[in-house]
Amino acid sequence: MSSADPATTASSGRPRRFAPAGPLKGRIRVPGDKSISHRSIMLGALAVGETRVTGLLEGEDVLSTAAAMRAMGASITREADGTWSIHGVGVGGLLQPQQALDMGNSGTSTRLLMGLVASHAITASFIGDASLSKRPMGRVIEPLSLMGADFTASPGARGSQTLPLMMRGAAPAVPIAYRLPVASAQVKSAILLAGLNTPGITTVIEPVPTRDHSERMLKGFGAELEVEVEPDGTRVIRVRGEAEFRPQQIVVPGDPSSAAFFVVAGLLVPGSDLVIENVGLNPTRAALFDVLRQMGGQIDELDRREVGGEPVADLHVRHSALTGIAVDPAVVPSMVDEFPVLFVAAALARGRTVTTGLEELRVKESDRISAMRAALELAGATVTETADGLIIDGTGGDPLPGTPEGAAVTTHLDHRIAMSMAVAGLASRAGVEVDDIRPIATSFPVFESLLDGLADT
Repeated sequence: MSSADPATTASSGRPRRFAPAGPLKGRIRVPGDKSISHRSIMLGALAVGETRVTGLLEGEDVLSTAAAMRAMGASITREADGTWSIHGVGVGGLLQPQQALDMGNSGTSTRLLMGLVASHAITASFIGDASLSKRPMGRVIEPLSLMGADFTASPGARGSQTLPLMMRGAAPAVPIAYRLPVASAQVKSAILLAGLNTPGITTVIEPVPTRDHSERMLKGFGAELEVEVEPDGTRVIRVRGEAEFRPQQIVVPGDPSSAAFFVVAGLLVPGSDLVIENVGLNPTRAALFDVLRQMGGQIDELDRREVGGEPVADLHVRHSALTGIAVDPAVVPSMVDEFPVLFVAAALARGRTVTTGLEELRVKESDRISAMRAALELAGATVTETADGLIIDGTGGDPLPGTPEGAAVTTHLDHRIAMSMAVAGLASRAGVEVDDIRPIATSFPVFESLLDGLADT
C-alpha cells in the first residue's frame, strides 16, 4: 500500500492511495468500543471514588468526552500501562465549566453530555468542528427542554438547533415520559443521563430497540433502572433519579464498528485468513456480521465469552464469495454506522444488494448515502441512490477498477467514509485515492498501522 504525495497542509488534507497488497493474514486486536468508552468516562465521573478502565478507545472523540468531564470537576488520568483512572464528583456534583466544551467531531459526546448537564444547575457552551456544527441537535433539545433545560443558539450557529449552543441546566429538573420519534441510542441515553439527577422516575419509550450500553452500564454503577418489553417489542426504560453511583472496574471490549472494516477486507481480498480478537458482540450492535453471513461471508466466532457484562468473541474471517441481498431495514439500528463498509462489500458481491430505511445516514458526520454513492462510483462501482438507501450491482468478485489518476474520493471529514474506501482500495485493481485520512483519528487512530501490518504479514 503506497502513500500518495504528502500534501499535508490544513487546506489540502492528507491524501493517501490505498492499493491492493495481497492477502490479509494474521491476528489483530482493534481498539476499545467507542460507545462504551464514552459512557465509562461519563459514568465514572458521576461516581464517588475511583473508577478504573482498561481497553479505553483513545481516539479524539473519547478524549473530547474526557476533557469535558475534567472541565466539570472530575479527575481523569491515564497511567503508564494504559489504564485510565477516574475520580468522580458524584451524581449532582458537576461543576460549572470555565470555558466552552469543545466536542471536536463527536456527536455522541455532545448529545450525551447535554443530557448530563440538563439536570445540573450549571451553564455550558458546546462547540465543535465544521462537520459537527452541521449536525442536528433538535432531537435531544426537545426532550431535555421538557425536563427544564434551556438552549440558546450562539453567534455563528447555522440555526437554532446546531452548535455552537449555550445550555442552562435545571435543578431540580422535571421527570418525563418520552416516546422516541426516531430510533436513537444517543437520545435515549441523553434522557436517561438527565434522569439520574432528576427527582422521581424518568421514562423512555423505545419502539425500535437500539444499542443498550447505557442501560447495562447504568445498572452496573448502581442506578435503579428497569426495562419492560411490551408484546410488540417496544422497550419501556425507567430510571429513578438522585442515584448514588459506586465506582467500577471496567474492561472495554473491542469495537465492532472498528472490527467491521477488517472483517469486510478479509472477506473481499483473495487468500485472506485473519482473526480479530476480543470483538464486542452486543446484539444491539452486531447485525453487520449476520448480514455478511447472509451474503455468504465466512465469519466464525471463537471463544465466545463475557467481558464487563458484554458478549465478546474472536472473529475468524476468510475470503468469501458474496452474493447480493435485500437488507432487512429492521436491522438498521443495530448496524447504522456499518453501512458505509457494507456498501463496499456489496460492490464486489454477485448480483444486486438493496438497502432501505437509511434516512439516519443523511445526518451523520456526512450524508453517508450520497457520499458513499459518489465514492463508489468514482472507484468504478455501479450504484443507484434512492431517498433512503443505495442499490448496488456488484462485480461478482472481480476487483473494482479503482479511482482514476488525479481523482480522489471526497470524505467530507467523515472517518467512516475514509476507512470504508480504504477497504475498497484493497479490493481494487489500481487502488483508491482518499482525499483526507486525518478524520480517521477521531475513532480509530491505529487503523492504518493495523492494516499495513496485516498486508505485510
